[in-house]
Amino acid sequence: MKESETVFRISVKEPAKRNLANKRIIELIAKYFKVSEGKVRIISGHHHPSKLLYIKMS
Repeated sequence: MKESETVFRISVKEPAKRNLANKRIIELIAKYFKVSEGKVRIISGHHHPSKLLYIKMS
């Protein structure tokens, strides 16, 4: 999953339809960093396999 301090490689089985894949990615990242899902946002890449995320840690 973690490739470096700032790069993660995640594969999900959920389809891209109805934003299910993005929701699952947010769920996994939130769990990894032990924050609520509301503190994780996709900044760019909503419709692309590569994504830039923002995680509010406080």
